[in-house]
Amino acid sequence: MRCGRGALLDVAVDIRKDSPTYGEWIGVALSAKNGKQLLIPKGFLHGFVTLEPDTEILYKCSDYYAPECDGAIRFDDPDIGVDWGISPDQAILSEKDTAAPFLKDFDSPFAYEVAK
Repeated sequence: MRCGRGALLDVAVDIRKDSPTYGEWIGVALSAKNGKQLLIPKGFLHGFVTLEPDTEILYKCSDYYAPECDGAIRFDDPDIGVDWGISPDQAILSEKDTAAPFLKDFDSPFAYEVAK
């Protein structure tokens, strides 16, 4: 992920079953000005909030989009506690994100694997 114009907060959440960091999140400010990029590996959820109008988000994926593999959890899940920097009533969500379950109700297809 990177930002071509404007600025955003990019967030990744570990959803690998049995991971020592399961449910933990990291957030990184990405902007055209700072030039930072973020790699979100398999087994992590991804979300973002734009911080400036007309923000442009650029990303690459590891494979073609497969709607049957698409999933979501609530952005305001209190068990995760992401600080998005906005109040929940300010968030503009897709239908999928509005209907998303909490992490405790989500059956992750990803498992934690120890590197060898």
